[in-house]
Amino acid sequence: MANALNPLAVSVLGLLQERPMHPYEMYQLLLERHEDELVKIRPGSLYHTVERMAGLGHVRACGTARSGNRPERTTYEITSTGRAALRWRLLEMLNAPVNEYPQFPVALGESHNLSSDQVINQLTERASMLDAEITKARELIGQARDRGVPELYWFAADYLLTVKTAERDWILNLTHRMERRELEWPSDSK
Repeated sequence: MANALNPLAVSVLGLLQERPMHPYEMYQLLLERHEDELVKIRPGSLYHTVERMAGLGHVRACGTARSGNRPERTTYEITSTGRAALRWRLLEMLNAPVNEYPQFPVALGESHNLSSDQVINQLTERASMLDAEITKARELIGQARDRGVPELYWFAADYLLTVKTAERDWILNLTHRMERRELEWPSDSK
């Protein structure tokens, strides 16, 4: 569908469901809530998304304000069309898996072009980075629990924690098998 809402548009409409706000406030809230773990957030793309949502009639300007020497800021609110579009897109996104073409499976599929030692080194480093991300995710979830934030507002972080843990464990298993030479590696026999 040409007007399908991308993940950033979904996040914008979700924020505006809470209350009217200006794009800079949206940007700050998305970063504060660590939604940059879920959605690629850049100020320019956020402003463009808000403008696109306004063009589609999903949001509308509801006021402007100026604070000190800062430029005038336009505040937006979600429209009934925007609420309907958000509900429709969320239902669609929750329903069926979509192949998002991540880079990692491509690299795995072509890793036989490297030596097994190179692959083991890279995957070991990746597992280490995933460990750091897992630790950070556990801390964020712990902070949310400690603050009494209902799970409904952070279970996406738990999903990401589960996915990262599964990836790390898969990598550790693979590298262990490679180190024991249980996997025939074509570039090692050249």
